[in-house]
Amino acid sequence: MAISMQIDGMHCGGCVRSVEKAAISVEGISNLSVDLESGKLTADVAGPELVETLKRVIEDCGFDVTGVTA
Repeated sequence: MAISMQIDGMHCGGCVRSVEKAAISVEGISNLSVDLESGKLTADVAGPELVETLKRVIEDCGFDVTGVTA
């Protein structure tokens, strides 16, 4: 299942790396891409239950997830 998340608060490459590192720590996430300019994360998730887990780990890094689309 492909998803897209709007992430607020990313200002630099270090922010992108933090989001990427957090996201790949969630088992079942693949084809991850984080774009600084648009503030978007796109990924494939193995199941819908992982969307909330992914959102939580990103927010735990200090960023705000303001939208999720599947």
